[in-house]
Amino acid sequence: MSKVSDFLKKKDIEISLKRYGIDALGAMAQGLFCSLLIGTIIDTIGKQFHIGFLTQTVATVAEKEYTVGGLASAMSGPAMAVAIGYALKCPPLVLFSLIAVGFSSNALGGAGGPLAVLVVAIFAAEIGKLVSKETKVDILLTPLVTIGVGVGLSALVAPPLGRAAMWTGNLIMWATELQPFLMGILVSVLVGVALTLPISSAAICAAFGLTGLAGGAAVAGCCAQMVGFAVMSFKENKWGGIVSQGIGTSMLQMPNIIKNPRIWIAPILTSAITGPLATCVFKLQMNGAPVSSGMGTCGLVGQIGVFTGWTNPSEAALAQGATAITPGAWEWIGLILISIVLPAIIAPLINVVCRKLGWVKDGDLKLD
Repeated sequence: MSKVSDFLKKKDIEISLKRYGIDALGAMAQGLFCSLLIGTIIDTIGKQFHIGFLTQTVATVAEKEYTVGGLASAMSGPAMAVAIGYALKCPPLVLFSLIAVGFSSNALGGAGGPLAVLVVAIFAAEIGKLVSKETKVDILLTPLVTIGVGVGLSALVAPPLGRAAMWTGNLIMWATELQPFLMGILVSVLVGVALTLPISSAAICAAFGLTGLAGGAAVAGCCAQMVGFAVMSFKENKWGGIVSQGIGTSMLQMPNIIKNPRIWIAPILTSAITGPLATCVFKLQMNGAPVSSGMGTCGLVGQIGVFTGWTNPSEAALAQGATAITPGAWEWIGLILISIVLPAIIAPLINVVCRKLGWVKDGDLKLD
C-alpha cells in the first residue's frame, strides 16, 4: 500500500475534494471564461457597436461560419480541459493531449458539456500522469493513453452526464418559474455562497446551464456577496477593497470568514432578499451564456451577460424559449438595483446590527 501511495505522490496525484472540487473546478471556470464567455462578449461588442471586423465571418468550417468571437466560443471544450490539466499539474504531453479530450467531452456532453469536461478531463489527466515518463516511447504512449482514455470515457459517460446536467438545470429553472419567491431565495443564497467559497459558482452555473429567472437569481446572489462585502468592509479596506472585492471576488474574505463566520451573515441575508426581488418584482432573467450567472460583478460579467441575453440570447437560453427583447427603463432599473444599489445598502445595514450585537468587530473584515 505504501508503494502505491509513494507512486501517486511521485506523480503528484492527490485524490481529494480540494484538488478536484476546488482547484480543477476553479480552473475550469477560467478556461470557460477565456473561450465561451469572452467570445460572447466579443460578439456582443461587435453587434452593438457595429464593428465590421467582429461581426463578419473570418472562418468557415464544415459549412459553419465563425466570427472572431464564434471561434473563441467554439474552443470552450479544449480550453476547459487544458485549464483543468494545468490545475492538476499535468506534464506537457498530458496537458496538450487534453485538447482533444476537452473537444470530445464537450461535444458529446451537449448542454451539459462543462460537467462532462470536468469529469472526463480529470480522469484522463490523472491516468495520463500515471504513464507519463515511464517508458522510452513517452512521446507516443502518453498522448495515446490520455486521448484514448479521454475520448473513450467521453463516448461512454459524456452523453448521460450531459442529460443529467440538463435535467437538473431544467428542474431548477422550472422550479424557479413555479415558485419564484422560494426558489429565488434558494438559488440566490446557494450560488452566492458558492461564489465566496473557494469553488466556482461560474462553473456550477455553466454545468447546469442556468438561465432565465434562475440565472437572474444567481446573478443577484453573487452580487449580494461581492458588493455587500466590498461596501460593508469599506472602513477597513477603503477603495482598494471596493475594487478587489466588488470587481474582483468576495473569495478574498474567506480567511476572515474562517476566523469569524458571523461576518457572512449580512451578505447571505442580503442575497436572500435580493434573490426573490429579482425573480418576483423585476423578473430579471439572465439569458446570456450560463457561466455569466455565477460571475456577479466580477469584471461586470454578470451584467454583460444579462444585457447579452436581452439582445442576443445564448443557445442554452434559446433552448428554454428565450427571445431577444429591447430593454426598457424597468429592465435597466432592475439590473442596477439588484446588481449594485440594493446590495450596497442592505448588507452594510444588516452588518450594523451584527456589530451592535457584538457579532462583528472592527478589523474582522480587514483584508491581508
